[in-house]
Amino acid sequence: MCDDTHGQAQGIGRRALFVTGAAAALTLGSVSFAAADGQRQETRTAGGTLPPGSPDFVYVPVEVPSGVQEIKVSYTYDKPSVPAGTQGNALDIGLFDEHGTELGGRGFRGWSGGARTEFFVRADDATPGYIPGPVREGTWYVALGPYTVAPQGLTYELTITLTYGRAGETPRPVYPPSRARGRGRAWYRGDCHLHSWYSDGRRTPAQIAALARAAGLDFINSSDHNTHSSHPHWADQAGDDLLIMLGEEITTRNGHVVALGTEPGTFVDWRYRARDNRWARFARDVRRAGGLVVPAHPHATCVGCGWKFGFAEADAVEVWNGPYTPDDEATLAEWDNTLVAAVRQGRAWLPAMGNSDAHRDPDAVGMPQTVVLADDLTREAIQAGIRAGRSYVAESKNVTLGFSVTGGRGQRAGIGERLEVAADTPVTVRLEVSGAPRCSVRFVTDQGVLYTSDPLPVSGAGTFEWRTTPAYAAYVRAEVRHETALGPVPGALAAFTNPVFLGAT
Repeated sequence: MCDDTHGQAQGIGRRALFVTGAAAALTLGSVSFAAADGQRQETRTAGGTLPPGSPDFVYVPVEVPSGVQEIKVSYTYDKPSVPAGTQGNALDIGLFDEHGTELGGRGFRGWSGGARTEFFVRADDATPGYIPGPVREGTWYVALGPYTVAPQGLTYELTITLTYGRAGETPRPVYPPSRARGRGRAWYRGDCHLHSWYSDGRRTPAQIAALARAAGLDFINSSDHNTHSSHPHWADQAGDDLLIMLGEEITTRNGHVVALGTEPGTFVDWRYRARDNRWARFARDVRRAGGLVVPAHPHATCVGCGWKFGFAEADAVEVWNGPYTPDDEATLAEWDNTLVAAVRQGRAWLPAMGNSDAHRDPDAVGMPQTVVLADDLTREAIQAGIRAGRSYVAESKNVTLGFSVTGGRGQRAGIGERLEVAADTPVTVRLEVSGAPRCSVRFVTDQGVLYTSDPLPVSGAGTFEWRTTPAYAAYVRAEVRHETALGPVPGALAAFTNPVFLGAT
């Protein structure tokens, strides 16, 4: 329930309600503004209390008259004490314009989640996370997302200010190029999951680009939560030495997914759950926009982070996210199970990748990084390499792998490829490692771990060979692990490869 400056509504007993599917949405009473009438600014407040079990999204309509130069919104909400193990209050916020709140529609004007307590939008500028453009007459919507609600409920207050006057000119967006100089067909290093101050990160695009270059990266992908507002702000950070792709982290309540390398200005909606049966539609939207669909940190423990949409629509999966932790180990094991199922059922397999998910200091950009064999340093070539699984993941630029299988009449296959030989043909698996001191090598197959080496010397370099047959191992992949330490992870990864498949198709 909303009111103006003359009163504060309590509760949500008097409200307009509509349901958009399994994830319901509330539309509350509207906030109205009069015409300018010579005023420079006009402010209204609105508020209420959301109970536990509230819908995922609550919309507060704002009736915007003509002649508005800027809309500004700030908000507060209570954070009562709760018992240990009980969720407290967390309230996200965003904005839709006069085009409405239809799922996948044209109305999106920005999202800051819980990263900011206020924002503005006008024709010539907007708060990071929001899209500049005219503030046209019509019904706008402040979108509230009760991420978690305490047992006492969540009491909030909005303050909405309209500034009247002549609108400025909306800047024409300029985007980074889709290619960098490159080295022809080569191995290129990248980090495709990064957050700037255009969502909940604390770094500017310039700071991220500088850290990417220092980490030895050749390409990055922007992936701010639920907004494409950063896309026009990367152009002056790209260069012959750094390809900058554009995307979004689609942050639903049932898991997160990176849209990797979409066309500039692409927005992908996130307001649905797995039970709504809408994910396939938006995964297709990502591909139509030239992007890859990459579920992120599928076993992360944060609220709403666990991936519940399945992998049928995925082009790759983020197996390693940031510093290696037990949830990455669980994802690695689950991914290996998908490889086993793929070879036994004769169907396509799902490549793995790793990204930093860096937000702020001390998060390290490029830890880990995906190293891709691509025909050139272009968006399309990098995406093709990721999609084909011609890649490995390393914890830093210091770690380099060379992995292949040979057999038969001089045949050879590399990462992501198949060595097509008879089932009883002896084959040799070979891994060359540098930059991994005191690490051990493991060769993993559909039968499990079949080879483990002694630790590498302090130089971090070594070559390892192992012999098998396709009848014994339908695929083989390599892991390079640090010495086992006390704790739940059996030797954190320094690097791992996508598989080489063995035998005739």
